[in-house]
Amino acid sequence: MGRGRAKAKQTKVARQLKYSTPNTDFDSLQRELSGSEDTAPDRRDPVDEWADEDEWRRA
Repeated sequence: MGRGRAKAKQTKVARQLKYSTPNTDFDSLQRELSGSEDTAPDRRDPVDEWADEDEWRRA
């Protein structure tokens, strides 16, 4: 008993998720995917770090 109300709510939520069109901030998404310098920490390329360690072998 009481299953009908829970099922109806689940159906309602499922329909909202299926048919809704959420407002997407495409500018924010583009910045996140492009890895812009503004939000990403400044890191060296790991290959460059290994190159610095191997310079003594070339001398």
